[in-house]
Amino acid sequence: MSHFVREEKRLPPLPDTPIQAPLKTLSKSSVIETRFEFAKDVARNAESPGWIDPKAESATRPSAAPPNGGYGFGVFLAHYLANRSFAGATNLQYAFVGSLSISSGLLMSPIATICVRRLGTKPTMYMGVMLQSAGLVCASFAQEVWQLFLTQSILFGVGLGFLFIPSVGIVPQWFSTRRSLANGLATAGSGIGGVLYSFAAGAMIRSLGLQWAFRILGIIAFVVNAASTTLIKDRNKEVGSTHKAFDTNVLKLPDYQLLLAFGSFSVLGYIVLLFSLANYANRIGLGASEAASISAAFNLGQAFGRPMIGYFSDRTGRFNMAVLMTFLTGVFSLAIWTSVKSFAGLLVFAILGGAVGGTIWATIAPLTVEVVGLGSVASALSILWITVFTPCTFSVPIALEIVNGTGSYLGAQLFAGFMYVTAAVCLGIVRARKIRSARRQRLATLEAKGFPDEPDAAKDWLDVESKRQKTPWWKGGGIHRWKLERV
Repeated sequence: MSHFVREEKRLPPLPDTPIQAPLKTLSKSSVIETRFEFAKDVARNAESPGWIDPKAESATRPSAAPPNGGYGFGVFLAHYLANRSFAGATNLQYAFVGSLSISSGLLMSPIATICVRRLGTKPTMYMGVMLQSAGLVCASFAQEVWQLFLTQSILFGVGLGFLFIPSVGIVPQWFSTRRSLANGLATAGSGIGGVLYSFAAGAMIRSLGLQWAFRILGIIAFVVNAASTTLIKDRNKEVGSTHKAFDTNVLKLPDYQLLLAFGSFSVLGYIVLLFSLANYANRIGLGASEAASISAAFNLGQAFGRPMIGYFSDRTGRFNMAVLMTFLTGVFSLAIWTSVKSFAGLLVFAILGGAVGGTIWATIAPLTVEVVGLGSVASALSILWITVFTPCTFSVPIALEIVNGTGSYLGAQLFAGFMYVTAAVCLGIVRARKIRSARRQRLATLEAKGFPDEPDAAKDWLDVESKRQKTPWWKGGGIHRWKLERV
């Protein structure tokens, strides 16, 4: 029936009399069924990204202001690529809009660190509140793609940097034994926010238009961030934080160099996942609402996954958990994402990938403390954000260029998966070095206390004590039976 109706739409309109005559011979139920099938067919075509209603074609011209990319940009990127909101804009430019909004914030880390030292945490974050909200609102008035770069990418990104950089190191200052869990709970907020923004942004674009969706997001960002900044409290003086923009001494540490590599490779894979899932959903034939659901599912996975990663990091070791979860993300990308072609399969991958894909954000602050110490963590994180600026900027453009060059998403999926695997290898080397260092320290302590003349006996005694751990695995002690170390 739907095929017959689709063929009917291609015919030129006929006079009223010839049409009405055949209809008189049809029953009322047949006419209703025909109209119902026609409505379903039009709805299916309208949901397809490549279909354009001739009556609405003029309304979708690039004269309307473009949408934002900061909050829920995966939804907006999918909208960009499907609807061509700007005249002459390319897929590569659309990709840079989102990636620059994050990387420009990371690039501001030295300036934000200096502002924290000179002005304090709250004044610096209040500047971020104003800049970020202004970027969202101003982007709603942009008419050309270069204006979107100035507002959403640069202005919004600078505000993001002034909010993120001063706050990321505060949570570890308040905890010692449950530091990873606390950091995981704090970073889970971005996952919850991503879920809300993905659904809200998609609904606002459909019902209110792109301009007002942008403005409403700006108002929400101002209210929520201003309230959060008012309530925040740091312990910079108590912990002796230096807040130097660049403390080059940390660059001399081999473990820190490997940590920088871990961050760079993780970000390369993470940004591809974050910004490409919604567009991939459209690519396999899913509608706009389903694409928004995929993006929301990825953020929902982060909301539940990050606290769990933090909890088990405290129980089994921060390096152990970070290496395992990063490696699992690569495996999921290579084994699941490359094979899913349905909404249900992609939804499962989005939840699993979201649960473990944001491991770097849940663990990077505690890992940095373990490598450089609490006093130098601000400077070390500042250098880390500068280092990941380049991979953060070019990750999505690289993925889209692979897709455009090959005609499929397989290359981009393999790229994301192998980036995560490489990141896990880099951090695994740091873990091995930390184990050797901790073992040497314990051995030196034993030699000083009871085995000054028999280092071999001290080493044997240490091995025996490690193997005699009987604590159940769910309490953290069972890892010794697997010959692992809690690092």
